[in-house]
Amino acid sequence: MAAKSPEEICRLFQRYAAEGNLEGLLNIYDAEAVFLDQSGELKQGRQGLREVLAPLAAEKTNRVPHPTDHSGWYIALMHTHWRQMSSPQPASMYAIEVARRQPDGTWCWLIGDPFTVGKYK
Repeated sequence: MAAKSPEEICRLFQRYAAEGNLEGLLNIYDAEAVFLDQSGELKQGRQGLREVLAPLAAEKTNRVPHPTDHSGWYIALMHTHWRQMSSPQPASMYAIEVARRQPDGTWCWLIGDPFTVGKYK
C-alpha cells in the first residue's frame, strides 16, 4: 500500500511496525532515502534502511504517531511525536522527517531523523 499523503506515511509505519512487516516498512521510504540512526551514523539505500528497520520490525512495536505536516507540492517537512505503547515499557520520542511526492502522486519518506530532537524518555 502506498501513502496518498505525508500523514498517511505515519499510519502505514505504525501498521507495518506493529505487524513486523519489514518489507512494508522499507516500501514507505524513497529509493534515495537517508536515515540517521541512534549513534548518529547516516544509513543510506535499501540495505542501510534494512539495518535500522529490521530490529524495529522484529519487536513488533506499537508506535502511535502524532504528525505535524508542513507540506508543499513535492516536499513535506514533518515533526512527529511517536508514543511507543508496547513493551518493554512505554516511551515517547520526537522525529523530524522529510517526505517526497513520488512521480505517481504517492508519498514516501526521504529523510528520517528520530534522534536529533529528543531521546526516548
